[in-house]
Amino acid sequence: MTETTEKADSGAVAPALESTPPRRVPRRARVRRVVTPWLFLLAPLALLVTFTYAPIANMVAYSFTDWDGVSPELNYTGAENYREIFTREDLFQVFFVSGYYLAASVIQIVAALYFATILSYNVRFRNFFKGVLFFPSLVNGVAIGFVFLYFFQDGGTLDTVLGLFGYHADQAWLGTPFSANTSLAGVSVWRYLGMNFVLFLGAIQSIPGEIYEAAELDGANRWHQFRHIILPGIKPVLTLTVILSVSGSLSAFEIPYIMTGGATGTETFVIQTVKLAFQFNKTGLASAAAVVLLLIILAVTWVQRRLVPDDRVDLV
Repeated sequence: MTETTEKADSGAVAPALESTPPRRVPRRARVRRVVTPWLFLLAPLALLVTFTYAPIANMVAYSFTDWDGVSPELNYTGAENYREIFTREDLFQVFFVSGYYLAASVIQIVAALYFATILSYNVRFRNFFKGVLFFPSLVNGVAIGFVFLYFFQDGGTLDTVLGLFGYHADQAWLGTPFSANTSLAGVSVWRYLGMNFVLFLGAIQSIPGEIYEAAELDGANRWHQFRHIILPGIKPVLTLTVILSVSGSLSAFEIPYIMTGGATGTETFVIQTVKLAFQFNKTGLASAAAVVLLLIILAVTWVQRRLVPDDRVDLV
């Protein structure tokens, strides 16, 4: 009797539960759920459009004109500014100067990765060397330019130190295009090495320590740990560093502008653009040069992302 009653009750309850319609969310709650995120994004999006995308749109528009940056009148010239950039030898040769900084960025990444790997292990005076490597990143770029300007000048610090070992330079370190660009690229390595070092060190230290312990138990040496654990583990950071280094080598400005002002064949793309806009009053041509630089950086970034896809490696 009791069993029959329970079955009847369960059979009666089940259809009742199945027939219960799903609870509908009120329209006001649905609208609030959709609108609320955009209200939080409204201010940053407005700032982004106002101070980033709108100036870029104006720059692209000015690149097709002959505007001098002062006159309210401007004339449409089509692609004349772009043709001038790629046909005038004095405007196009700045691309070759970027090659020095590109080579320096490779040295910078390799050195930063090397020091980050070494100091990620328990070595003596580890914190001291961390501070030494990161210190140049804290110094203002203008101060660095003036310090190394006296460092490389005739009879300066470098000549004095080399003279103690019996070496005397035949020419000024900033006197020829090759020696000047090499010296300036070396200064950029010294300045930006610490930032890449910190990025690599943080990525390496985020790898779980159990993986190193398991690798040591399996007989893996330091090189095997670096190749099979560290490199895959820091791949996203390494990709970001390469992109930043390439874009930085194409847009070098502070150090060459302060130390040489673009003389002796050290004029970079950005220095040339600044001179065109503010010294020769060719804002239209300078805008075209800035657009070309932006397109080059975007193209390099796209190619790099295609060659090295950002696939996340799960180490745990």
